[in-house]
Amino acid sequence: MRRRIAVVGGGPGGLTLARVLHRHGHPVTVLERDPAPDARPPGGTLDLQEGLGQRALDKAGLLAEFRSLSRPEGQAMRILDPDGTVLRDWHPRPEDRANPEIDRGQLRDLLLDPHTLPPLDIQWGRTVTRVARVAPETRDGVLVHFADGRQETYDLVIGADGAWSRVRPAVSSATPHYTGVTTVEASLDDIDARHPDLARLVGDGSLAVYGVNRALVAQRNSGGHVKVYAQFRAPLDWHASLDGTDAETIRSALLTLFDGWSAPALDLLRHGTAFLHRPLYVLPVSHTWTHVPSVTLLGDAAHLMPPLGAGANLAMLEGAELAESIAAAAGPEELDEAVRAFEERMWERAGRWAAITTAGLERLISPDPTQAIALFDEVQPS
Repeated sequence: MRRRIAVVGGGPGGLTLARVLHRHGHPVTVLERDPAPDARPPGGTLDLQEGLGQRALDKAGLLAEFRSLSRPEGQAMRILDPDGTVLRDWHPRPEDRANPEIDRGQLRDLLLDPHTLPPLDIQWGRTVTRVARVAPETRDGVLVHFADGRQETYDLVIGADGAWSRVRPAVSSATPHYTGVTTVEASLDDIDARHPDLARLVGDGSLAVYGVNRALVAQRNSGGHVKVYAQFRAPLDWHASLDGTDAETIRSALLTLFDGWSAPALDLLRHGTAFLHRPLYVLPVSHTWTHVPSVTLLGDAAHLMPPLGAGANLAMLEGAELAESIAAAAGPEELDEAVRAFEERMWERAGRWAAITTAGLERLISPDPTQAIALFDEVQPS
């Protein structure tokens, strides 16, 4: 039975759902506000976990392609004390593929690859403003409202549109709240040639330095690119007091904030470019809603949590599982029951991860930096 299905959001979760549905022969439309795949920088690197993101890619028929692109060596992790002392230095075993890294842009291109399946139906530049049930007492579908004034009706709408989801209000009144932790992201390009000492310090994977209520984290991407994240506890409007928003003003503020740290750690900020302010928001740990026929959520739209390696993994697996459930549903009643059952499974799993990552953020950016080291000791292989 053919149904009009729309996925709002073309991130990892939405594209995985569309890909798996497409693989099962079910048409689906992806509504993405960006005008093109490369309209904005895709972000940093992701570690796709064996039982989550990699499992989703297996369902999408892309696991072999992922393994050819991913970087198992990116699992390496080095932790320094603010004075520069190396406290931990983990290196993956050659056969370890539990959490290999892949750039977000490479993952997006993999999910969009038209050579492995016919092209997905993606409508670029379609900004959704809200969705509403056609008739709340029936299963007559959902009306999607667009920024250009147009409207379209679908039998099922899946909100995979992130933290500030325009689909979420159709099922839940919850809104994200600020964690008290802000991240400022910077970039280092061609690090091996331009900053060889920093390249050796970062290594093949990640470098982290933890201090009192603040941290510096550097993550290697492919092509000699490194993302640097300055994380600290501050009011949401901390940057409003700065005399300007240009890169040099932000760099100066960060160097003052991390004053006294070792020169190599501060060099990550001195040489960084393209500073982006990213305050960390979350939804309630146990966010659920009363089931609404014809509308559901996945990923950050459903369970926004601290960015500690779970979000994209969960979104991708949820997208794959929901797609399989939709494909197996014979009629409208079966489809509604399949979506309801999916939500129950998602809430249980996401609730566990939300609790883990919320507690993890409290330990990583805390008054006691030893808590961060202890957390890594618990999760890293001995």
